[in-house]
Amino acid sequence: MLKSKTFLKKTRAGGVMKIVREHYLRDDIGCGAPGCEACGVAHEGPVLEPQPLDPASSLCPQPHYLLPDTNVLLHQIVEVGDVASVASSLRPPPGSLETYIEQKQGENSNDRNDRAIRVAAKWYNEHLKKMSAENQLQVILITNDRKNKEKAIEEGIPAFTCEEYVKSLTANPELIDRLACLSEEGNEIESGKIIFSEHLPLSKLQQGIKSGTYLQGTFRASRENYLEATVWVHGDAEENKEIILQGLKNLNRAIHEDIVAVELLPKNQWVAPSSVVLHDEGQNEDDVEKEEETERMLKTAVSEKMLKPTGRVVGIIKRNWRPYCGMLSKSDIKESRRHLFTPAEKRIPRIRIETRQASALEGRRIIVAIDGWPRNSRYPNGHFVKNLGEVGDKETETEVLLLEHDVPHQPFSQAVLSFLPKMPWSITEKDMKNREDLRHLCVCSVDPPGCTDIDDALHCRELENGNLEVGVHIADVSHFIRPGNALDQESARRGTTVYLCEKRIDMVPELLSSNLCSLRCNVDRLAFSCIWEMNHNAEILKTRFTKSAINSKASLTYAEAQMRIDSAAMNDDITISLRGLNKLAKILKRRRIEKGALTLSSPEVRFHMDSETHDPIDLQTKELRETNSMVEEFMLLANISVAKKIHEEFSEHALLRKHPAPPPSNYEILVKAAKSKNLEVKTDTAKALADSLDRADSATFPYLNTLLRILATRCMMQAVYFCSGMDNDFHHYGLASPIYTHFTSPIRRYADIIVHRLLAVAIGADCTYPELTDKHKLADLCKNLNFRHKMAQYAQRASVAFHTQLFFKSKGIVSEEAYILFVKKNAIVVLIPKYGLEGTVFFEEKDKPKSRLIYDDEIPSLKIENTVFHIFDKVKVKIMLDSSNLQHQKIRMSLVEPQIPGISIPTDTSNMDISEPEKKKKKLEK
Repeated sequence: MLKSKTFLKKTRAGGVMKIVREHYLRDDIGCGAPGCEACGVAHEGPVLEPQPLDPASSLCPQPHYLLPDTNVLLHQIVEVGDVASVASSLRPPPGSLETYIEQKQGENSNDRNDRAIRVAAKWYNEHLKKMSAENQLQVILITNDRKNKEKAIEEGIPAFTCEEYVKSLTANPELIDRLACLSEEGNEIESGKIIFSEHLPLSKLQQGIKSGTYLQGTFRASRENYLEATVWVHGDAEENKEIILQGLKNLNRAIHEDIVAVELLPKNQWVAPSSVVLHDEGQNEDDVEKEEETERMLKTAVSEKMLKPTGRVVGIIKRNWRPYCGMLSKSDIKESRRHLFTPAEKRIPRIRIETRQASALEGRRIIVAIDGWPRNSRYPNGHFVKNLGEVGDKETETEVLLLEHDVPHQPFSQAVLSFLPKMPWSITEKDMKNREDLRHLCVCSVDPPGCTDIDDALHCRELENGNLEVGVHIADVSHFIRPGNALDQESARRGTTVYLCEKRIDMVPELLSSNLCSLRCNVDRLAFSCIWEMNHNAEILKTRFTKSAINSKASLTYAEAQMRIDSAAMNDDITISLRGLNKLAKILKRRRIEKGALTLSSPEVRFHMDSETHDPIDLQTKELRETNSMVEEFMLLANISVAKKIHEEFSEHALLRKHPAPPPSNYEILVKAAKSKNLEVKTDTAKALADSLDRADSATFPYLNTLLRILATRCMMQAVYFCSGMDNDFHHYGLASPIYTHFTSPIRRYADIIVHRLLAVAIGADCTYPELTDKHKLADLCKNLNFRHKMAQYAQRASVAFHTQLFFKSKGIVSEEAYILFVKKNAIVVLIPKYGLEGTVFFEEKDKPKSRLIYDDEIPSLKIENTVFHIFDKVKVKIMLDSSNLQHQKIRMSLVEPQIPGISIPTDTSNMDISEPEKKKKKLEK
């Protein structure tokens, strides 16, 4: 049946337009209840459960279905997740003859929608009575709208608020904890005085942003100081790209990653980034006076050039809240239902929740969602969502770090797995179409020990004309993952493989990552090859790309490859190939460095695990060999060659990777650090920086150069993927290359799969598809890939931090040499080369007499009593696991040398202030 509505609309030009709105109403949509004779239609898609809900409810004792209104769904079920299936099992027929309603004159959209839900509820109740008169099935309307509920009851529809219904579930009293609070105002803390200024409405914020009164940007809370944040301004306001916010009131209830509107403060109120390390202890949760006293610590007398644009949050444009993992900090008040939750992510404030399960949740990792943040509360309000498991348990902690970094880690669905090739698999004639057979070549792979996802292999051989042929062969993952199917969509969503200390979260299913796409030795594999003809001076004479079939002759570790190269007794084809590659790689590296490529350093640690318990038993920094560099050089060369090719063919939609040059201000700390050791570091260009770092040597301090390079790494910007048609700066600063992309790791990076597809089209080996040549879609994809790569990096670091804690838990207290990386106002940040471990040594601690600290930001230095600390100074520290705070167990470092009375700890550790569990352990040992 067709219903139409006609009305006239005046156009901007002054004409009149006739608008006809049509609604096609169907009489063949079933109710969704299985076996309903009244409907007499076969159901498509989800249907109602054969057995409706029959919970022990004091309000609705008989079996019933629930019909939540839209706001309840948005507010409650999206948050809780666990009861989402209740909503998905109900399918009201909005486009059917019986339930369609038109908007009345003077009725707003919200009222019309509420009426439509009531009509649907009434229709269901009458319909179900016909179907099952003896069972008295009911549909109960769940709404938090007071008027909607009152009207429903007037119309004879059973209706309750979400809270009323959940409280009535006598068999599940714990569900009440999972209810989201209705509003910020409705959940204000009793007798709390106003702390924060009101957020301006969106309409005012938009006007202010348009007029330039306010600036819009992303709020980024500091990891080191809970009273400081920055706002990265959106758009091209280069001079105000970053705005500092300091103090609780200026942060004004913004949470990390929110989109906010900020007002710039007058210049006489601008501040410098704080040098204080400040963590929210949260003991006096609403002691704002104490907070103001703490804020005074942030103010440092600095020169005018150190001041940065400073502002305050005036409103929230978009909340970017997510469920947060962490622990309950149980209230000291007996029988209290109100407690504080401490998130694992230090940039998220504590959250006040109400729960009756506090005792059961103590010492557990839990998930909490934020509901709102009233103006009179020091902390936001939220509710309990899920219990993850015991704190310290390896499985639980791994789950926490994956959730916290938004790493998709659920098993691959059947829909995804259905697109995998059937086993047994072998190369067919069809596979060889548009593909070269290179199985005769002496190809081999070189990887870390235990690597099963081998996506690159190499070969080098002499040609008849005396030149060398060098090939980089990359797994042809795009042959198995076709555009647009479920496997492709899931790989794009995951974006990257995530490597944790003892676990790998694959981007593609294991059949591909560890088998069919892994270039293991002595099996036929499909590859995408980049082959150069070079002279002996590593100059490229010809480049060609081809899809290929290869058969790797050896899968070597870096150590095994190095041993072959160095062994005079070995002269087989694989070893000769490796020696040729190594010789060329050295020339390529030298030439790259001459152009200004940076050789930076960051300490990477490797854990040796116990074969039974899988606990770390040894921790050391990774050793890099010549062969690491050899593989890296050819991977870089392949990526550059492919980048040039795809950009030549697709100037508007090549997927490239760039590394922006850091702003000069980023280098301030590096320049000051070098100056404190009487060295000059020039930062005008990448070449000037590279040359300065090469010259920065000290005969008396051999580790100085490594420290400078580690510090230089901290000054760098993040490298990012981008679409060539949406950007004009292609330069890769760190590699000193005008163009770059990722082609060499398609098993573990989705960007490489797209690059393979572009290259395949460019050489006529595969056909294109619409999304591949849509620069806007490619730009959106790059945005997700950049996010996923950043989160993977953070997750990997968190995994190393957790395993480092496990290592020191078993090792006890150790004393090691360290070097100062950063000097803060109340602490020094040190690096311990033996373990590649970084930590903070605090000089101001609670309940201890305060030392006289003099901080100089210009040098930078920190004077304590008569001892002055500079960047790169050598110190000795004690390392131990501090378990006093279960939520944030951390490696604690204390100064041993130089000796400062009242600060340094004695070498004898028997009187050290250690955590309660450690004290009990020592007593038992005695």
